[in-house]
Amino acid sequence: MQDLPSGKSVVTDTTTSILDRAAEAAVRATPGTLARRIRGLSDRMVAWIFIAPTIVLLLAINIFPLIWAIQLSFTNYRANRPNEPIKNIGLSNYSRILTDTDTWIAMQATAHFVFWTILLQTLIGFTLAYLIDRKFRGHAFWTTIILVPMMLSPAVVGNFWRFLYEPQIGLFTYIISFFTGIPPTDILMLSSVKLAPWAIIIVDTWMWTPYVMLICLAGLRSIPDYIYEAAEVDRASNWRQFWSITLPMALPFIMLAVLFRGIENFKMFDMVNLLTGGGPGSTTEVASITLKREAFEKWRTGFSSAFAIILFVAVFGLANIYVKVLNRVKSR
Repeated sequence: MQDLPSGKSVVTDTTTSILDRAAEAAVRATPGTLARRIRGLSDRMVAWIFIAPTIVLLLAINIFPLIWAIQLSFTNYRANRPNEPIKNIGLSNYSRILTDTDTWIAMQATAHFVFWTILLQTLIGFTLAYLIDRKFRGHAFWTTIILVPMMLSPAVVGNFWRFLYEPQIGLFTYIISFFTGIPPTDILMLSSVKLAPWAIIIVDTWMWTPYVMLICLAGLRSIPDYIYEAAEVDRASNWRQFWSITLPMALPFIMLAVLFRGIENFKMFDMVNLLTGGGPGSTTEVASITLKREAFEKWRTGFSSAFAIILFVAVFGLANIYVKVLNRVKSR
């Protein structure tokens, strides 16, 4: 007696026959002239045909606005006065930006924000990744809980923390008051010149530390177990294994997380705008807030375009240098 074909082979044969019939139908439906043209195309030409729509979309969305902004940066154009003649003023906008005191104050506020957020997010994120990599009981549950802030919208996070920072009813102020004895009404996180920058740093650290943790966790999970086994054979202590194996092999991933968060925090806008709007005064006015005010409040479109180009060149240049350093670390 012959063995019956298994269910898996029957399904496979059926699927193959369906695909063959669909291919034959497509061939029959293709006009002869078009079929001959397609057969005459090289693989590279076919690849270009498929990626051409994406390239056109990229040019329309990214490249064209960049070129237009560069052109406007050399003019006195104002978006609220479209009928006025546009004059070419050369490098005047760039020289005014580089010699403007308010611009440098905004850049200092941005640097302060970027430095402390990256430092805190890297330290806390790597520590959490190192603890979760130990695979203790319930580590999957706690990983999910830690990732929740990253999944929320910045608008939700900004309004949520604005409520927590309220001196009258905010939970954050009551917690600080409980440990310090300071009355909650005296803890003005968003309206104090000293506390407002740290209020934004706390919120950004709370929201994006899980992102750094994920990248660091991927780096820790990529370290082969046999390296630790060899270290244990050599009787290396846990501290020695951490400094000689864990940290050096996870360093490229840590640096990658720093790169991503540095670029994002340099152009931070939504969180600052929701929490303080750049205040009190100009204490938390980062570069993106200054750019918004110049472009959409003062309507100095040419000036703001020049400022945007300067920020772009600064981020691009620093990221380029950082990537070169990262490649050297990876090649060790």
